[in-house]
Amino acid sequence: MTSLPLFLLFALLGAAVWHDVRARRIPNAIVFPGALAAFALHALLPAGDGLVGAQVGGLGLLQSLGGWGLGLALLLPMYALRMMGAGDVKLLAMVGAFVGVDQILAVALVTLVAGGVLALVFAAWQRSLRRLVGNAWQMAMHTTASALTGSLVAPVTPPQAASGRLPYAVAIAVATVGCMLWIGVHGKLPL
Repeated sequence: MTSLPLFLLFALLGAAVWHDVRARRIPNAIVFPGALAAFALHALLPAGDGLVGAQVGGLGLLQSLGGWGLGLALLLPMYALRMMGAGDVKLLAMVGAFVGVDQILAVALVTLVAGGVLALVFAAWQRSLRRLVGNAWQMAMHTTASALTGSLVAPVTPPQAASGRLPYAVAIAVATVGCMLWIGVHGKLPL
């Protein structure tokens, strides 16, 4: 019974990955009920350290809500810049509702690293690695010029050719599962 919340999270992540790989979207029918289930589980389970760890149990509704809010806030700027889809942002928020405010930051950081690796693999597979590197170079030069002058040099123009739509649910799932396994073995995340 103590593994049920973890299995539920992994099942929801699996469904999100399946939809994202197949249709490049993550349905609200996965993320919203998933977040509500996380809120309910953390509010109703006996007090503990979360989904994995020394004392598996509920974090409490406030920790779950905080994790959801922080998960949403961490990727929202990337959505605003059109670098990520809304489903990806909502999926990380749902993960935050499961793992709580203390662990979502580490999960998000690992997600960004996993997303970078996934972007490189995906670009190489689609034979658009040169375009990806060119786009990254363009953004880095714009950011550097803006930082050196202390102001926005020119409006950020989107790259002429996008590198492709990335199934980012894969990165979120890999990071979440990896972090949960790390906690299961080591007791806490190093961050």
